[in-house]
Amino acid sequence: MKLRKLIQRFLFPKVLITVIYFIKFRCKISPRAEVELSRLLNVGRKTQISSFCKIKASDGNLTIGSNVSIGTCCFISAGKMGVVIGDYCLISPNVAVIGNNYKYDKLDVPICMQEKTSKGVKIGKNVWIGANSTILDGAAIGDNVIVAPNSVVSGRVSDNSIIQGNPAKVVFVRR
Repeated sequence: MKLRKLIQRFLFPKVLITVIYFIKFRCKISPRAEVELSRLLNVGRKTQISSFCKIKASDGNLTIGSNVSIGTCCFISAGKMGVVIGDYCLISPNVAVIGNNYKYDKLDVPICMQEKTSKGVKIGKNVWIGANSTILDGAAIGDNVIVAPNSVVSGRVSDNSIIQGNPAKVVFVRR
């Protein structure tokens, strides 16, 4: 681990990170959230990040739109291709957005030792992601989508859909 990152994680008060992001982006981050200070992280105005969230933007760009609400205990990690979350999104508690993956094609090498890959994640505007859902690398969620609780999203989701399940499938189209 780099010395700068080590100092930031363990010696930099979280309250100071909250103040820095409020001044820089006019967003509200709980002092109990673990948000990296990174040039790769952009947060929109009036966005709220709740307690016990982990927001990681050390590998790629992480862009969170304005008026986004991120519930408690969420985990968002950007891989090399990045994560984009549109404006007016509601992200319920315990949601994981994972912007990278491991290769697993070599049987003689442990998976954790194999190369990481990243396709990126895009979440459109006005999306509601239900509690305990997982958004995997390569997911592209359109605008005005509702993701039912406990769903796993790994592919493309068209606009105005309501999706549910593992893997998530369209159960209704909003009109």
